[in-house]
Amino acid sequence: MDTAELAPYLAPTQFLDSREPSLVAFAKDAIGDAADDRTKAVRLFYAVRDAIRYDPYMTGLAVEDFRASRILAEGRGFCVPKAIALAACARSVGVPARLGFADVRNHLATEKLRERMGTDEFVFHGYVELWLGGRWVKATPTFNASLCEKFRVTPLDFDGEHDALFHPFDRDGNKHMEYLRYRGEFADFPMEEMLAAWQRSYPHLFGLGETVADVVQRVAVEQGDFEAEAEAENADAAAVARADGAR
Repeated sequence: MDTAELAPYLAPTQFLDSREPSLVAFAKDAIGDAADDRTKAVRLFYAVRDAIRYDPYMTGLAVEDFRASRILAEGRGFCVPKAIALAACARSVGVPARLGFADVRNHLATEKLRERMGTDEFVFHGYVELWLGGRWVKATPTFNASLCEKFRVTPLDFDGEHDALFHPFDRDGNKHMEYLRYRGEFADFPMEEMLAAWQRSYPHLFGLGETVADVVQRVAVEQGDFEAEAEAENADAAAVARADGAR
């Protein structure tokens, strides 16, 4: 790609507000003395992965909820906001970045989350593509290291050369994440397209007269905090294992 072709992937947008001062400060602090794009991208990946706590129930649907600077300020979010934050940070330090989306099957989703969704298939999972070494390299900063520890999943690493999506197995050899279908890459966040896909894929979540925002708010209230839920499930599993070992 030449400079003109890469221009859309360096420009600030409504959602990727890469010139917002607080975001610029976060990105500059994260890259430190990095001089090359690959090192900048790697350092930003880890900064966003662990500074923003993964929370699938924090899914407000106002435009500002998907604005990168707001996401960094909140310090929590699900895969799509975290991808937006990484892409915007990359653009702020001169690394071309775009958003990618795919439908995935999460074999390690908590039981309550599966019950609420009615499936272990999640539509419009977000990741980032970074222009490094003359090609697009995929990375997803979704699961922070502390959450991975709770789920016994090795945190995803990124070296700036190889795609870093999700490991297919956890530490115990159980399936983790499968990519089922790709939905493409975008210079900006396709908010309306994502919401339309959610409505088509999860019609059972919508009561008479409810909007998407109503449903998401209800899910957040009913389900509570995701990390606490994961911790409780792991504690139950550990108790069962101890009981089995004592027999």
